[in-house]
Amino acid sequence: MAVLEQVYATDQARSLIKELKEEHGDLIFHQSGGCCDGSSPMCLKEGMMIIGDVDVQLGEIEGVPFYMNHKQYEYWKHTQITLDVVKGIGGMFSVEGPRGVRFHIRSEPIE
Repeated sequence: MAVLEQVYATDQARSLIKELKEEHGDLIFHQSGGCCDGSSPMCLKEGMMIIGDVDVQLGEIEGVPFYMNHKQYEYWKHTQITLDVVKGIGGMFSVEGPRGVRFHIRSEPIE
């Protein structure tokens, strides 16, 4: 699976990822594009989700791979994605949830 370098992160997101790795071990990010929880990037313990041929790896942040479902990727393939952290409740399986914050993506067209 080819790795694209299309995902970046704010310093706040990088810092949170480092904390979460210390607490939970190896992690992955996945964004399915589905409704509800799937519409936000979810940070999961590695092994909680099977990554398959329908997933595209957009890059890595702090050594954590970021995947997106290929159907969702079709909508996002012309954008640069920046992972950020905002206050609020994220996906119920996402490991940052108990901290009262959630990961959030911002996007800009690739030029």
